[in-house]
Amino acid sequence: MFRILKRVSLNPTVTRLDVEAPLIAKKALAGQFVILRANERGERIPLTVAGCDKETGAVTVIFQVVGATTMELNKIKEGDFIPDFVGPLGTPTEVDGLKKVAVVGGGVGCAIALPVARRLHSLGCSVTSIVGFRNRDLVILEEEFRAASESFFLVTDDGSYGETGNVCMPLTRLLESGERFDEVITIGPLVMMKFVAKATKPYGIKTVASMNPIMIDGTGMCGCCRVTVGGEMKFACVDGPDFDAHLIDFDEAMKRSKTYAEFEARAREEHCNLFRKEVK
Repeated sequence: MFRILKRVSLNPTVTRLDVEAPLIAKKALAGQFVILRANERGERIPLTVAGCDKETGAVTVIFQVVGATTMELNKIKEGDFIPDFVGPLGTPTEVDGLKKVAVVGGGVGCAIALPVARRLHSLGCSVTSIVGFRNRDLVILEEEFRAASESFFLVTDDGSYGETGNVCMPLTRLLESGERFDEVITIGPLVMMKFVAKATKPYGIKTVASMNPIMIDGTGMCGCCRVTVGGEMKFACVDGPDFDAHLIDFDEAMKRSKTYAEFEARAREEHCNLFRKEVK
Protein backbone atom coordinates (compact mmCIF):
# COMPACT_ATOMS: atom_id res chain seq x y z
CA MET A 1 0.00 0.00 0.00
CA PHE A 2 1.17 3.52 -0.81
CA ARG A 3 0.23 6.50 1.34
CA ILE A 4 -0.89 9.84 -0.07
CA LEU A 5 1.32 12.45 1.57
CA LYS A 6 -0.18 15.52 -0.07
CA ARG A 7 -3.08 16.40 -2.34
CA VAL A 8 -3.38 19.73 -4.17
CA SER A 9 -5.94 20.92 -6.73
CA LEU A 10 -3.96 22.83 -9.35
CA ASN A 11 -7.08 23.92 -11.22
CA PRO A 12 -10.71 22.70 -11.45
CA THR A 13 -9.73 19.62 -13.49
CA VAL A 14 -6.11 18.90 -12.55
CA THR A 15 -4.88 17.39 -9.27
CA ARG A 16 -1.43 16.80 -7.82
CA LEU A 17 -0.72 13.85 -5.53
CA ASP A 18 2.51 13.25 -3.59
CA VAL A 19 2.75 9.50 -3.00
CA GLU A 20 5.04 7.85 -0.46
CA ALA A 21 7.21 5.55 -2.60
CA PRO A 22 10.86 5.87 -1.47
CA LEU A 23 12.30 3.19 -3.76
CA ILE A 24 10.82 4.87 -6.83
CA ALA A 25 11.83 8.32 -5.58
CA LYS A 26 15.47 7.18 -5.44
CA LYS A 27 15.56 5.96 -9.04
CA ALA A 28 13.03 7.86 -11.16
CA LEU A 29 14.34 10.28 -13.77
CA ALA A 30 12.63 12.91 -15.92
CA GLY A 31 10.50 11.29 -18.62
CA GLN A 32 9.74 8.06 -16.75
CA PHE A 33 6.31 7.02 -15.50
CA VAL A 34 4.49 4.83 -12.98
CA ILE A 35 1.42 2.62 -13.28
CA LEU A 36 -1.06 2.79 -10.44
CA ARG A 37 -4.53 1.71 -9.33
CA ALA A 38 -6.88 3.91 -7.31
CA ASN A 39 -8.39 0.92 -5.51
CA GLU A 40 -8.29 -2.89 -5.43
CA ARG A 41 -10.83 -3.25 -8.24
CA GLY A 42 -9.58 -0.34 -10.31
CA GLU A 43 -7.93 -0.35 -13.72
CA ARG A 44 -4.23 0.26 -14.22
CA ILE A 45 -3.35 3.71 -15.54
CA PRO A 46 0.04 5.24 -16.43
CA LEU A 47 1.02 8.63 -15.01
CA THR A 48 4.31 10.37 -15.67
CA VAL A 49 6.52 11.17 -12.69
CA ALA A 50 6.23 14.93 -12.22
CA GLY A 51 8.81 15.10 -9.45
CA CYS A 52 10.65 13.22 -6.70
CA ASP A 53 11.93 14.02 -3.24
CA LYS A 54 14.58 11.50 -2.29
CA GLU A 55 14.68 12.72 1.33
CA THR A 56 10.97 12.26 2.06
CA GLY A 57 10.46 9.43 -0.44
CA ALA A 58 7.66 11.34 -2.17
CA VAL A 59 6.84 10.85 -5.83
CA THR A 60 4.63 13.49 -7.45
CA VAL A 61 2.05 12.64 -10.10
CA ILE A 62 -0.31 15.11 -11.74
CA PHE A 63 -3.46 14.02 -13.53
CA GLN A 64 -6.49 15.47 -15.27
CA VAL A 65 -9.92 14.31 -14.13
CA VAL A 66 -11.39 13.03 -17.40
CA GLY A 67 -12.73 9.51 -16.81
CA ALA A 68 -14.03 7.05 -14.24
CA THR A 69 -10.58 6.07 -12.95
CA THR A 70 -9.27 9.60 -12.54
CA MET A 71 -12.58 10.55 -10.90
CA GLU A 72 -12.00 7.75 -8.39
CA LEU A 73 -8.38 8.81 -7.90
CA ASN A 74 -9.51 12.37 -7.33
CA LYS A 75 -11.58 11.26 -4.31
CA ILE A 76 -8.49 10.13 -2.43
CA LYS A 77 -7.48 12.31 0.51
CA GLU A 78 -4.21 12.96 2.29
CA GLY A 79 -3.40 10.01 4.53
CA ASP A 80 -5.34 7.55 2.37
CA PHE A 81 -3.64 4.66 0.59
CA ILE A 82 -3.64 3.29 -2.95
CA PRO A 83 -2.87 -0.41 -3.53
CA ASP A 84 -0.45 -0.22 -6.47
CA PHE A 85 2.20 2.25 -7.55
CA VAL A 86 4.76 0.59 -9.85
CA GLY A 87 7.84 2.13 -11.43
CA PRO A 88 9.89 3.81 -12.57
CA LEU A 89 8.98 2.59 -16.06
CA GLY A 90 10.00 3.75 -19.52
CA THR A 91 13.22 5.28 -20.79
CA PRO A 92 14.33 8.59 -19.23
CA THR A 93 14.47 11.66 -21.45
CA GLU A 94 17.96 12.00 -22.97
CA VAL A 95 19.52 15.24 -21.78
CA ASP A 96 23.29 14.64 -21.93
CA GLY A 97 25.24 17.15 -23.97
CA LEU A 98 22.32 19.52 -24.59
CA LYS A 99 23.22 23.19 -24.20
CA LYS A 100 20.15 24.99 -25.54
CA VAL A 101 16.66 23.44 -25.57
CA ALA A 102 13.08 24.56 -26.09
CA VAL A 103 10.55 22.69 -23.95
CA VAL A 104 7.02 22.99 -25.35
CA GLY A 105 4.12 21.84 -23.17
CA GLY A 106 0.37 21.90 -23.58
CA GLY A 107 -2.33 21.56 -20.93
CA VAL A 108 -1.76 18.82 -18.40
CA GLY A 109 1.23 17.77 -20.51
CA CYS A 110 3.04 20.63 -18.79
CA ALA A 111 3.21 18.41 -15.71
CA ILE A 112 5.38 16.05 -17.76
CA ALA A 113 7.38 18.84 -19.37
CA LEU A 114 8.31 20.51 -16.08
CA PRO A 115 10.65 17.80 -14.71
CA VAL A 116 12.40 17.74 -18.09
CA ALA A 117 12.90 21.51 -17.97
CA ARG A 118 14.12 21.27 -14.38
CA ARG A 119 16.57 18.49 -15.20
CA LEU A 120 18.00 20.41 -18.14
CA HIS A 121 18.24 23.60 -16.09
CA SER A 122 20.07 21.77 -13.29
CA LEU A 123 22.66 20.60 -15.83
CA GLY A 124 23.37 24.15 -16.96
CA CYS A 125 21.35 23.98 -20.16
CA SER A 126 19.69 27.17 -21.43
CA VAL A 127 15.97 26.36 -21.36
CA THR A 128 13.25 28.17 -23.28
CA SER A 129 9.85 27.02 -22.04
CA ILE A 130 6.68 27.55 -24.07
CA VAL A 131 3.44 26.45 -22.43
CA GLY A 132 -0.13 26.66 -23.63
CA PHE A 133 -3.61 26.32 -22.12
CA ARG A 134 -7.19 26.84 -23.27
CA ASN A 135 -7.79 29.69 -20.80
CA ARG A 136 -6.49 31.38 -17.63
CA ASP A 137 -8.40 29.08 -15.27
CA LEU A 138 -6.52 26.03 -16.57
CA VAL A 139 -2.98 27.42 -16.17
CA ILE A 140 -0.74 25.26 -13.99
CA LEU A 141 2.89 25.35 -12.81
CA GLU A 142 3.66 28.82 -14.19
CA GLU A 143 6.06 29.85 -11.42
CA GLU A 144 7.80 26.48 -11.50
CA PHE A 145 8.46 26.84 -15.22
CA ARG A 146 9.72 30.39 -14.82
CA ALA A 147 12.22 29.21 -12.19
CA ALA A 148 13.56 26.52 -14.54
CA SER A 149 13.77 28.66 -17.68
CA GLU A 150 15.96 31.39 -19.11
CA SER A 151 13.07 32.40 -21.39
CA PHE A 152 9.39 31.71 -20.76
CA PHE A 153 6.31 32.09 -22.94
CA LEU A 154 2.72 31.40 -21.91
CA VAL A 155 -0.17 31.37 -24.38
CA THR A 156 -3.90 30.79 -24.04
CA ASP A 157 -6.36 29.95 -26.80
CA ASP A 158 -8.78 32.70 -25.78
CA GLY A 159 -6.20 35.32 -24.79
CA SER A 160 -7.42 35.47 -21.19
CA TYR A 161 -3.82 35.19 -19.95
CA GLY A 162 -0.41 35.58 -21.56
CA GLU A 163 -0.30 35.73 -25.35
CA THR A 164 -3.28 34.85 -27.50
CA GLY A 165 -2.82 31.76 -29.66
CA ASN A 166 -1.09 28.39 -29.50
CA VAL A 167 2.41 27.21 -28.61
CA CYS A 168 3.53 27.11 -32.25
CA MET A 169 3.22 30.89 -32.52
CA PRO A 170 6.06 31.91 -30.14
CA LEU A 171 8.10 28.89 -31.27
CA THR A 172 7.80 29.86 -34.94
CA ARG A 173 8.53 33.49 -34.11
CA LEU A 174 11.75 32.47 -32.37
CA LEU A 175 12.84 30.24 -35.23
CA GLU A 176 12.07 32.89 -37.84
CA SER A 177 14.14 35.42 -35.89
CA GLY A 178 17.18 33.13 -36.11
CA GLU A 179 16.96 31.39 -32.74
CA ARG A 180 18.31 27.86 -32.86
CA PHE A 181 18.10 25.00 -30.36
CA ASP A 182 20.04 21.78 -29.96
CA GLU A 183 16.67 20.14 -29.50
CA VAL A 184 12.98 20.87 -29.07
CA ILE A 185 11.09 18.65 -26.61
CA THR A 186 7.31 18.71 -26.85
CA ILE A 187 4.76 17.16 -24.51
CA GLY A 188 1.01 17.58 -24.71
CA PRO A 189 -2.00 16.75 -26.90
CA LEU A 190 -1.16 14.73 -30.00
CA VAL A 191 -2.38 17.41 -32.38
CA MET A 192 -0.22 20.00 -30.64
CA MET A 193 2.90 17.84 -30.87
CA LYS A 194 2.17 17.13 -34.53
CA PHE A 195 2.22 20.84 -35.36
CA VAL A 196 5.26 21.55 -33.20
CA ALA A 197 7.09 18.93 -35.29
CA LYS A 198 5.83 20.61 -38.49
CA ALA A 199 7.13 23.96 -37.23
CA THR A 200 10.65 22.70 -36.50
CA LYS A 201 11.15 20.40 -39.48
CA PRO A 202 12.03 23.11 -42.05
CA TYR A 203 14.85 24.23 -39.74
CA GLY A 204 16.30 20.76 -39.27
CA ILE A 205 16.03 20.96 -35.50
CA LYS A 206 15.83 17.63 -33.71
CA THR A 207 12.42 17.38 -32.08
CA VAL A 208 11.35 14.83 -29.50
CA ALA A 209 7.73 14.08 -28.57
CA SER A 210 6.60 12.24 -25.44
CA MET A 211 3.87 9.76 -26.35
CA ASN A 212 1.16 8.63 -23.95
CA PRO A 213 -0.98 6.09 -25.81
CA ILE A 214 -3.33 3.50 -24.32
CA MET A 215 -1.26 1.36 -21.96
CA ILE A 216 -1.94 -1.62 -19.68
CA ASP A 217 1.07 -3.53 -18.36
CA GLY A 218 3.93 -1.08 -18.99
CA THR A 219 6.35 -3.86 -19.95
CA GLY A 220 5.76 -4.17 -23.69
CA MET A 221 3.75 -7.39 -23.46
CA CYS A 222 0.19 -6.17 -24.08
CA GLY A 223 1.00 -4.24 -27.26
CA CYS A 224 -1.64 -1.58 -26.58
CA CYS A 225 0.88 1.27 -26.53
CA ARG A 226 2.28 0.65 -30.00
CA VAL A 227 3.11 3.63 -32.15
CA THR A 228 4.53 3.84 -35.66
CA VAL A 229 7.86 5.67 -35.81
CA GLY A 230 9.72 5.88 -39.10
CA GLY A 231 7.55 3.10 -40.51
CA GLU A 232 8.44 0.74 -37.64
CA MET A 233 6.26 -0.39 -34.75
CA LYS A 234 7.47 0.76 -31.34
CA PHE A 235 6.10 0.30 -27.84
CA ALA A 236 5.83 3.55 -25.90
CA CYS A 237 6.23 1.83 -22.53
CA VAL A 238 9.64 0.29 -23.22
CA ASP A 239 10.99 1.97 -26.37
CA GLY A 240 9.76 5.39 -25.26
CA PRO A 241 7.84 7.35 -24.27
CA ASP A 242 10.13 9.77 -26.16
CA PHE A 243 10.46 9.44 -29.94
CA ASP A 244 11.69 11.48 -32.90
CA ALA A 245 8.67 13.70 -33.56
CA HIS A 246 9.50 14.03 -37.25
CA LEU A 247 9.10 10.26 -37.67
CA ILE A 248 5.93 9.65 -35.63
CA ASP A 249 2.73 8.81 -37.48
CA PHE A 250 0.60 11.25 -35.49
CA ASP A 251 -2.53 10.67 -37.57
CA GLU A 252 -2.46 6.97 -36.74
CA ALA A 253 -1.78 7.72 -33.07
CA MET A 254 -4.74 10.11 -32.90
CA LYS A 255 -7.01 7.53 -34.52
CA ARG A 256 -5.89 4.80 -32.11
CA SER A 257 -6.36 7.10 -29.10
CA LYS A 258 -10.10 7.13 -29.83
CA THR A 259 -10.44 3.32 -29.92
CA TYR A 260 -12.16 3.10 -26.55
CA ALA A 261 -13.83 6.53 -26.56
CA GLU A 262 -17.34 5.08 -26.43
CA PHE A 263 -16.46 2.68 -23.62
CA GLU A 264 -14.72 5.45 -21.68
CA ALA A 265 -17.74 7.73 -22.03
CA ARG A 266 -20.03 4.96 -20.76
CA ALA A 267 -17.76 4.21 -17.81
CA ARG A 268 -17.61 7.90 -16.94
CA GLU A 269 -21.41 8.21 -17.04
CA GLU A 270 -21.85 5.09 -14.89
CA HIS A 271 -19.39 6.46 -12.38
CA CYS A 272 -21.23 9.80 -12.26
CA ASN A 273 -24.56 8.04 -11.76
CA LEU A 274 -23.09 5.96 -8.92
CA PHE A 275 -21.68 9.10 -7.33
CA ARG A 276 -25.09 10.81 -7.50
CA LYS A 277 -26.69 7.82 -5.74
CA GLU A 278 -24.02 7.88 -3.01
CA VAL A 279 -24.61 11.60 -2.45
CA LYS A 280 -28.36 11.05 -2.09
